[in-house]
Amino acid sequence: MLTGAIEARDPYTRGHSTRVTELAEALACALGWSEERIASLRLGGPLHDIGKLAVSHEVLHKEGELDAAELAEIRQHPKTGAKLLLRVAALRAAIPYVLYHHERWDGTGYPSGKAGEEIPLEARVLAIADAFDAMTSDRPYRRALTQDEALAEVDRCAGTQFDPRIAEVFLALFAETELPAAASA
Repeated sequence: MLTGAIEARDPYTRGHSTRVTELAEALACALGWSEERIASLRLGGPLHDIGKLAVSHEVLHKEGELDAAELAEIRQHPKTGAKLLLRVAALRAAIPYVLYHHERWDGTGYPSGKAGEEIPLEARVLAIADAFDAMTSDRPYRRALTQDEALAEVDRCAGTQFDPRIAEVFLALFAETELPAAASA
């Protein structure tokens, strides 16, 4: 229901949460996560963008580059989402996915500027799946990349945006198997 509410506000993200969760789950399995940890991922993946419910329609649907104020608004969605989840005890296991999925390995992400292993593992896994799906999906401000272009970008950003070990496993998964298809790939 909550995922449906997010996607209703932003039609460009229709199916995004499902695809991100499927990609992240395949990655988590390859990393040897326990069933309990994967169950937490199945909760956090679909809710990772819940904070976008508080982002204005104009910002979500803007074609072209966001200005500084609009970017600041969109960058609040992880904190807003985490605050929403804090109110519901059954959803608190999703908080690491929601709050930290835009942190970067090099510390230049948001909302906290965490770096490396300071970023919860859950968020490091979800970040790659989220970015890959975003890259391979049409958005108001740009056309989708091909799957090969997006994989090359994951490779290029290993060690800066993404945990390099997790990026390596993600790339190996694509080399070995058919992962869930992205929206436009």
